[in-house]
Amino acid sequence: MAEERQQPRRDDRPKRDGGRPPRRDDRDRDRDRPRQELNVEIDLAKLCSDSLYLDNQAHVLVTRLHDMDSGTRSQLRRLYSAVRRACRAPEAERQHQFVMFRARLAYTIARHSLRSLDPLEKLLLQVTRKNELAAYERFRDLFEAIIAYNE
Repeated sequence: MAEERQQPRRDDRPKRDGGRPPRRDDRDRDRDRPRQELNVEIDLAKLCSDSLYLDNQAHVLVTRLHDMDSGTRSQLRRLYSAVRRACRAPEAERQHQFVMFRARLAYTIARHSLRSLDPLEKLLLQVTRKNELAAYERFRDLFEAIIAYNE
C-alpha cells in the first residue's frame, strides 16, 4: 500500500512576511476609538462666532467619515469646489447656488451612502435660511477644514 502524502494545511504553511504582526496604520487606530454619536448637531451661531468650535466640528466629521463611510477625497474635493463657486457667486445668486448645492450634497450622500455628512446637510439648510455672507463663508471654512483633516 502506497503511503499517501498529506498536503500541509493552510495554517501550517510558512508565512511570506516572516510571521510579523500586521502593521497598524492611522485607520486602525481610529477604529479602536469609540464611535462618534450618530446625531451630531452643528450650531450655526457658535460656528460663526468660535473658530475652535469650527475646528472641533471638522475633526468630529472627519472621524465619523472614517468610521462610518468610505467617502473618497475626490468626492469631498468636488463638493468643496462647488461650495467655493457658490461663495463667489453674486449676492443675488448666492442663495440659489447654495440651495442647489444642498440638493447636490443630498444626492451624493444618498448615492454613495455617506451618512456621516448628514450634519453638513442640516447645517447647510440653516445657512441658506439665514442667507448671510458670513454664514456662507463659515460653512466654506468648515468644509475646507474637513478637506484638510481628511488628507
